[in-house]
Amino acid sequence: MAQLDVTDVLLDPDFMDTGLACKRQVVEVGDNGRTTSTETNIAFAGVVTSDKGDILERLAGGERKKGSITIHTIFQLTAGEGDTTADIVTWRGKTYTVSNVNDYGHFGRGFVCATCDLLPLAG
Repeated sequence: MAQLDVTDVLLDPDFMDTGLACKRQVVEVGDNGRTTSTETNIAFAGVVTSDKGDILERLAGGERKKGSITIHTIFQLTAGEGDTTADIVTWRGKTYTVSNVNDYGHFGRGFVCATCDLLPLAG
């Protein structure tokens, strides 16, 4: 285990943003072959930074805006695994889907670094 406890910085109120919300959806297939989903909304805190920022793509058929953020948090975000779909994160009025999660559980209490892509693609 690493000796540096990065979560001391991540949990610092001067650094941390408490206005994050996660929508987690679990999809199950019933005995009748149909899927049912259970949705849970969870408030969490983390350090949010720009990843690629907001980018305007100009295409032959029009324009679209895309962007991404990075979230460092002790909350275990997921990009989808098993019956759980990728988490949907809301921050500052924008909605993002978790596309990549790196686990840094070996640093003190542990944390994850998640890349989140802007939803919906808008033009």
